[in-house]
Parts: sequence; structure tokens; C-alpha cells
Amino acid sequence: MTTAGVSYELDGSVAIIGLDDGKANAISHDLVDALHAALDRAESEARAVVIVGREGRFSAGFHLPTMTAGTDEMRGLVTAGAELLFRLYLFPRPVVVACTGHALAAGALLLLVADVRVGAAGDFKVGLNEVAIGMQLPIFAVELARDRLLPTAFTAATLGARLYGPDDAAAVGYLDRVVAPDQLVPTAQEAAAELAELRTGAFAETKERARSTTVDFARATLAEDMASIEVPQP
Repeated sequence: MTTAGVSYELDGSVAIIGLDDGKANAISHDLVDALHAALDRAESEARAVVIVGREGRFSAGFHLPTMTAGTDEMRGLVTAGAELLFRLYLFPRPVVVACTGHALAAGALLLLVADVRVGAAGDFKVGLNEVAIGMQLPIFAVELARDRLLPTAFTAATLGARLYGPDDAAAVGYLDRVVAPDQLVPTAQEAAAELAELRTGAFAETKERARSTTVDFARATLAEDMASIEVPQP
């Protein structure tokens, strides 16, 4: 199954969701909807999920034409993206990301909401570059960064819009490990298969307890926060 650049395959107990729009894997409304559909299916038939990008590009973030089309369009897409991130952060099955290359802005947020993040070695950049392009980080992005990044890296990664190579991204918390590109998908699948052996009920309930405070706060502040965010300015 492939819809809007999102493919789905069930390999034993592991659902493999591929992101490949042939370009930069920008997060559009169509991609958000297709990811929700894939997650619906995974929740019903899989015990773990692997999300894989295209070679050299995991995701460049939100779809730029929508982000610059107007304030309402931008806010609508960011809100939809936030709800997808909340779902992934609390997803009742283990989520493993195979970061195949560049992961910027909302692409980096996809790393922050996964349970295990495996990155490909290479000349790639990972990080939240919003401030550098004239956009304030939404509250939900700040809170996800606060949850997952090292406290000593938090300010540089958010206020400083610092981008990291794969090894440094692992050192500060965007990734858990870095492997050779040809080992990326097998390593991610192996990690997912191991996590699939866990008791699903205990896993889901523990994840809810660990992360629901962050998601509840981010969701409660989302509407007011979106009302304050404008189209990116230089």
C-alpha cells in the first residue's frame, strides 16, 4: 500500500511505514493523513512500527508552499502536524525510526517522538532550525525537545537553532545510535522485533504514564499558541 508518499508493509509482527515522496519528504496534509491511516492499520495488526525515510532524506519538515501560503494555512498544517506528533509520542506500540538522512524542523520532531531512533552515518544534518528561518518554535516543539534532548544541549538546539551531524545528534538526544547506511534498516527492524516481544498492555500504559503530562500540556496550549504564530519572517 502506498498513498501520498507513504508505504505500508507488515513483516511478521512489525509494521514498516516508508516515507518517500521522491523529494524531501515534506510534511503536508496529505502525508499527515496517510501516516494516520498507516498507524491505524499498524495499531490493529502489528506489535511494533518502523518508520523509514528515503535515502539521504528523512524529512525536511513542514510543506513549505503551505507554510508560506498564508497565516491560516500555516497554522492549520502545524496544528495537524502537532496532533500527529502527539499520537506518535503516545502510540501504544513501540515506534522505531530509521533516519535515512537530513531531519530538519518537523522532521527532527519525528525523531523526538519515536521510542528508538537509529540514524545513518553520513554528511547529514539534524535539528530544529525554525529560529534560523524566522519562525518561533511552537510550545509543543519546545516541550518535546525538553523531554528528549540533554539539558545541556536544550538551549543551543532550540534558541540557537543548532544543527548536528549524526554522531553529535546521537550525543545530544535526537538519535540513539548511528550505523552504516546499509545497516540502517536491518538495525531498526531488529530493534522493533525485540520491542515487539514486550507485553503490549504494559508498554502502552507505561508510555502513557511517562509522556501524557507533556502531551496534555502541549495540547492544552496548542490553540492559543497557534494564534500567536505567524508566517516565517527573516
